[in-house]
This record gives sequence, structure tokens and C-alpha cells, in this order.
Amino acid sequence: MATAQAALEAARNYILNHPDEIPRAIRNALGLRLGVPFEALRWLARQAERSGKVSDLQIDPVPPGLRVGALLDAMGTPLRVSATLYFDRIVFNEEELVIALRVEDIALKVDGDAKSPIAALIKSGALDLSNIGTLVSYLPNRPPVIAEANQNRVVLDLMRDPKIGRNEIVRRAVAVITSFVTLSNVQSDPRYVDISFRAFPDGIVKAVRSVRRNVVGLSRLLTSG
Repeated sequence: MATAQAALEAARNYILNHPDEIPRAIRNALGLRLGVPFEALRWLARQAERSGKVSDLQIDPVPPGLRVGALLDAMGTPLRVSATLYFDRIVFNEEELVIALRVEDIALKVDGDAKSPIAALIKSGALDLSNIGTLVSYLPNRPPVIAEANQNRVVLDLMRDPKIGRNEIVRRAVAVITSFVTLSNVQSDPRYVDISFRAFPDGIVKAVRSVRRNVVGLSRLLTSG
């Protein structure tokens, strides 16, 4: 509750200090876009730092992508990590929830004088970070949501997460929502991360059919449960 109140207070103060946000938000809503100020992302980063798992979390615009950096602990070794992310492709529908990321300008540096095996590996330059996708593809227990990893690209499919893909209630809810509106693009400019949506991606008729099919199915599942 305290975090929600803090977020509301931060949003109120931001709007008071940036009154031009209101007409911009209206224009974005009419164009099915959501502009998230980098100031808001940095505020969220400061809240995330309170967990103690990451510190000095930085988010900066590199249009059309964004650069993310942080200081984190990897098995007792403090590492400063940063990379630039570009959203190359986004497909959200009832079959897949795909985000294709292109990762560039990766920097990995040991913070301090750590003497661990990880520190030695990084300092030796043995890791080829320019092809992070290829490196990820060799991970023995990589997360199931990583559908593809090659060279500097990593493709995530959230539907491969068992909590989503194997949960019929969630799948049917996703099917209904994405038949009406779907996420289509994410890119940045110097002040905002602009998230674009598309209405009725497969047409109104298919949206109506999806509602009939999946809402009835949801009702049956909820009733039987």
C-alpha cells in the first residue's frame, strides 16, 4: 500500500511539474500509444534498488532503444553490467507472446578487486559478449521463455512459461484481450519510452468470435472450479 501511495504521489508531482503531459497523454490515447517518461522508469529503478539484489540501476534513452545498466552480485562477485536493448519484433496473440530483443554494446566489468573464478574469467576477456544470444543458447538450464537465442538476438515467448501457457484460464483471457487490442511496438525518444498498441489486429469479426469461444470457456472453467 505504501508503495502504491508513493507512486501516486510521485505521479502527481510529475504532472504538476510537467503540465504538458496531459495533452500529450490525450493525443497518445487517441493514437493507441502510451508514453512512459524516463523519469518514471528511473523512479521505478530506485524502488527496485531497495530489494538489495541490484544497485545503481540506470535506464537511459538510446533512440529507438534504451540502455540499461546496474551493479549486481554474481556469486559473490560485484559486477557492473550494461547493454543497449532494441525491440525488433513484438507479437502478442492467443498463440504466442513474443518479444524479439537485439542486444548491443554490452559491457561487463568487475567492480573492485574481486579474485573469484568469475572475476578471472571476465578480466581475461574470454567471454565474447558481442554475441550474447549465442552465449545464452549454450546455457544448460536456460529459462523456458527463451524461444531463440543467436548472435546478438534473444527471442522471448512468454507463452512458454508454464504459468501462462499451461494455464487455460490465462490463455483464454489472453486470447480475448489480444483479439481487441495487442502490443505492437516499443521504442524510445530522448524523453519517453513509447508503447504502441493496435486495435482489432485480426478484424472485428474474429474478435467477436474469440469472445464467444473463450468467454464461454472461461465461464465453464470458473464454474467447475
